[in-house]
Amino acid sequence: MGPNLECRMYEARYPEVDMAVMIQVKNIADMGAYVSLLEYNNIEGMILFSELSRRRIRSVSSLIKVGRIEPVMVLRVDKEKGYIDLSKRRVSEEDIQACEERYNKSKLVHSIMRHVAETLNIDLEELYVHIGWPLYRKYGHAFEAFKIIVTDPDSVLNTLTREIKEVGPDGQEVTKVVPAVSEEVKDSLVKNIRRRMTPQPLKIRADIEMKCFQFDGVLHIKEAMRRAEAAGNDDCPVKIKLVAPPLYVLTTQTLDKNSIGRVQETEFINIPTVRHYNMHEEEQGILVLNNAITSCTEAIEQHKGKLVVKEAARAVSERDDKLLAEHMAKLRQDNEEVSGDEDSEEEEDTGMGEVDVDNGSAITE
Repeated sequence: MGPNLECRMYEARYPEVDMAVMIQVKNIADMGAYVSLLEYNNIEGMILFSELSRRRIRSVSSLIKVGRIEPVMVLRVDKEKGYIDLSKRRVSEEDIQACEERYNKSKLVHSIMRHVAETLNIDLEELYVHIGWPLYRKYGHAFEAFKIIVTDPDSVLNTLTREIKEVGPDGQEVTKVVPAVSEEVKDSLVKNIRRRMTPQPLKIRADIEMKCFQFDGVLHIKEAMRRAEAAGNDDCPVKIKLVAPPLYVLTTQTLDKNSIGRVQETEFINIPTVRHYNMHEEEQGILVLNNAITSCTEAIEQHKGKLVVKEAARAVSERDDKLLAEHMAKLRQDNEEVSGDEDSEEEEDTGMGEVDVDNGSAITE
């Protein structure tokens, strides 16, 4: 028989009254909707139809649907009978935002804890008792402790202890304080936390066309490229590469600190207000690239050249990067085939050839 991998996320078995909790609608009955409290190991609660909306209800189906996940307010908790009454109409926008943020953090912590328990064949609740819930008590949320563990696991995990009872040489039972985390559990936990919570680089890219028909146009393009890269900084370094004359791409990347847990973001609830990236980091990268384009434009226009933005600065995915790399590889292959064609009698001189900014060499097409 395998380990028990079902457990509530928090130490308290039931939520407090006037607390917003995340639920999933399971069934709609005559008087209301039966729901599961996702943070409390799917214990059952009920939303009466009178608690769905402050307005007159014309259609129940427009207000609540089976399968929907959303925050609601706790009205009453009968711990003896296990009854939990909930309200959708009493939850405020502030409550919704706070509940969504807490739930997504708790969901990530729970996913990591569950994977460790399954991997090491131990009960999930045992892991919570010795690690998860003590971290909730000390840090307010285990997610905050996990963020520290990414870079300094010992400062968090080495402080966790538990008591065990042993029989001494004299036959008397004694209580000993031992580390709460074995090396095996610690290694597995740290490995999973780092895999899931290490910030991912956010890539920003802009596509431009740059031309200069002056006699030494290649040198002017080279200088404009240098000016573009000089517009970057330590947080957002700028790189500019030739795709094929006259098309160039400018790129930068910055750490997306809000990308924690995005490795398996499909586990997260589909709430429009939850962002999967940090707007501030994206705006910072776009601003740096726009400044680089401005510097590049000014430099090339001084020599009667021209720069046109084909695709404005925007965040790009790994798939976009892969498509660009494949496109550049195909262009290089095509170029090699043309260069080796001895029957070709014409050569187009556009004055905007491939520029190696670092080595100072230029290859005109």
